Amino acid sequence: MQIERSPVIILVRPQMGENIGAAARAMLNFGLTEMRLVDPRDGWPNPKAVAMASGAAGRVLDHARVYPTLADAMEGIEYAYATTARGRELTKPVLTPEAAMRDARAREGRSAIIFGPERTGLENDDIARASAIVTVPVNPDFPSLNLAQAVLLMGYEYGRDILPPEPAPHLRRGIAETPADRIEIERLGDHYDDQLTQAGFFFPETKAASMRLNLRNMWSRLALTQGDVRILHGILRQLTRR
Repeated sequence: MQIERSPVIILVRPQMGENIGAAARAMLNFGLTEMRLVDPRDGWPNPKAVAMASGAAGRVLDHARVYPTLADAMEGIEYAYATTARGRELTKPVLTPEAAMRDARAREGRSAIIFGPERTGLENDDIARASAIVTVPVNPDFPSLNLAQAVLLMGYEYGRDILPPEPAPHLRRGIAETPADRIEIERLGDHYDDQLTQAGFFFPETKAASMRLNLRNMWSRLALTQGDVRILHGILRQLTRR
């Protein structure tokens, strides 16, 4: 899945192939597929990036484009966000990831998110080419994020109102995770009612009807899956095995 008009991810002078690959995986998690590389230290293509990217290699790395400078990599970009904790001396909007990606979703033109080298981050010359600065509100005693973490965070914020809200969409659930229907729960209640009757649970007789009603009501209140129902049947069969 690719999100329509999704931002371009620009990695400026990335140093390690493994980090490029991890960034590609983080991108694809949230439907981002266009990566641009500015002067990667170890050249391109990089087999270490491919190994780390796993399934994202074909969708992201195989189509990554390499540029000599950030200015060249801004081809076709109308608005760019520089991720950095520095550069506040430059007159630019300073946004949180949430605010920046909300702004990006509202724009019709192409946007880009720019990330700097792993050790030093973006330089002021890089930040000067961006439209706005994105700074993550992190623990001031330990503000360091690695490259893939930063890409993952920005990808999540961009996709959070676009991608499906459920971690496991219903159509992808296994049969054991599918909610049990009323008939399955009714049969479960019958099974327990029969066995508990044989065990003399519903006693005294004057309270048996209300006990059965409360038990049936309990089964109906529980959000049981088909797997849950099978387990509860199995437990009862094992307990009553003679």
